[in-house]
Amino acid sequence: MFVTHSRYQCFRKQSHIDTCISAFKELERFGFQFGEFGFAGNHVHFQVDIPKFYSVKQAEIMLKSRSAKKIFETHPGFRKRYPRGGFWSGYEHHQSTGYTNLDESTQYLKDQQKHHNITVIGQQQLPLT
Repeated sequence: MFVTHSRYQCFRKQSHIDTCISAFKELERFGFQFGEFGFAGNHVHFQVDIPKFYSVKQAEIMLKSRSAKKIFETHPGFRKRYPRGGFWSGYEHHQSTGYTNLDESTQYLKDQQKHHNITVIGQQQLPLT
């Protein structure tokens, strides 16, 4: 789970969600494999398979830096809210997917907007994967 700095509600527009997903997906060329994404206003849950030659800390740095850079490039208005460029705040790593039912984890991610009672502006009827 990645949380936005100061828990600002940055993922209430579909365009912001799409930008973040595309930034994460750019790391597939380095061997990252993504499953489901779940955006909930001020944070994102996602399934990712990290290549063995990266540590979790390295993967966190790569994911956060690439997504923040792409968000600031695509949506320059975010610089007003984050003038020093710190888009993401604390990081939580939950390695539960490998030890629990993958279907339950996927369903949890799909239900994030309903779970947090979030309405996304401009949401398409396409899945977020």
